[in-house]
Amino acid sequence: MPGMYVPVEVLVALNAVVFPILPGKTAEWREFIGELNGARRAEFVESRRRAGAEERTFLQPTPMGDVVILTIEAEDPERSFGQMVSAKDAFTVWFLARVKAIHGVDLSAPMPNGSPSKLVVDTSAVLVLAK
Repeated sequence: MPGMYVPVEVLVALNAVVFPILPGKTAEWREFIGELNGARRAEFVESRRRAGAEERTFLQPTPMGDVVILTIEAEDPERSFGQMVSAKDAFTVWFLARVKAIHGVDLSAPMPNGSPSKLVVDTSAVLVLAK
């Protein structure tokens, strides 16, 4: 039928990373997230689109302090993450500076293992991932 909606399943890979929020910086992080969801939303979404990624961010309070859980869904999350943090446009420069001030992490520095995290359990796969 013309105009009929046919759902299509597209499989993408998922990567998750945890970043601690430096002590006393949660209010600043909330302001940062407010900018990403507000005035800088279009730039944020465009930067992720250019990298071929969808990003979701969660705030998780813990006894050791607040952490941010970031998920990236993409055909190749490691490549997409690398693209997002190596771009030189004004938005990315601003974004990386805010991340460093709030989390104490310099995302522009090379990751020791090429990726900020490693998948160790996946109930959808039969592979043994951790050694």
